[in-house]
Amino acid sequence: MHAVVLHTFGPAENLSYEIVPDPEPGPGQVRIAVRAAGVHLVETMMRAGLSGGSTPPLPELPSIFGGEVAGVVTAVGPGVDPAWIGRNVVTSAGRPGGYAELAVADVEALHRIPTGLGHETAVAMIVTGCTALQFLDVAELTSSDVVLVTSAAGGIGRLIVQYAHRLGATVVGAAGGPAKVAAVRELGADLAVDYDEPSWQRAVADLLGGRTVTALLDGVGGDRARAAFELLADGGRYVTIGNASQQDFTPDPEELKERGLTATNALLLLLGRPDERPAYEARALAAAADGTLVPAVQAFPLSEAAAAHAALETRRTTGKVVLVP
Repeated sequence: MHAVVLHTFGPAENLSYEIVPDPEPGPGQVRIAVRAAGVHLVETMMRAGLSGGSTPPLPELPSIFGGEVAGVVTAVGPGVDPAWIGRNVVTSAGRPGGYAELAVADVEALHRIPTGLGHETAVAMIVTGCTALQFLDVAELTSSDVVLVTSAAGGIGRLIVQYAHRLGATVVGAAGGPAKVAAVRELGADLAVDYDEPSWQRAVADLLGGRTVTALLDGVGGDRARAAFELLADGGRYVTIGNASQQDFTPDPEELKERGLTATNALLLLLGRPDERPAYEARALAAAADGTLVPAVQAFPLSEAAAAHAALETRRTTGKVVLVP
């Protein structure tokens, strides 16, 4: 089969498209003909050789990345019901990863794809949608909230904007560049702003007309997170949901105390709750199937995985990045 293999940590071009042996399913496993594989920002960090914090341990090399896999079951291992063959499935635990034409996964980690849901959408929801729902439960948004979402055109950000809009909250989405701002506006944000523009904070304040942000869900980090944090009302809540800039921002504990703010790093919080993921994965697929949440997908051919990584880590993508064999 063709697969994308990393032999040496480093830049995106280290990802090599090559032929490797087909994987065979072991006991309790199935083999999947991959129709779509998700690409995650954390994988770009691992590929570069970065670890620590919310980044998983580095894999042994050579390695095939991509645990997010959607496709059709073509073979089963010992102890697995042959009825799985031919079913459309999605999993967040592909092995070797989904950057390949074939992958194997434990049957217990599979979800059947709901009727009418495409492979690319399913793979976008199995981690991105699942994580968005977990973040939303941490944030505890209500219809009376004024919600500011940074990195709002990203895979998770756009789902949070949709959810908050449907909830009836006032939603401000911040993203970088006119195209991403337009995408956020189409999602139903009451205001979409370009946080690459120096006047974006003023634009938010003018729109709110005396109201202030009560919940900030920050997916970007760094200086933009600091600027967004300055818009947060006393008594508000700051929730870290990502770090697209790969730059840290940590609110000052004294300021939090003085202003009655709460700060939660949802990324670290959810690392300690792996048992919750299967139920959230099922919820995410159901939400996509009934149209409650609609992910954006930016697809790259499997052979262009290096280009996908480069685009993702330089923030030139919109929505979920997916590889298609």
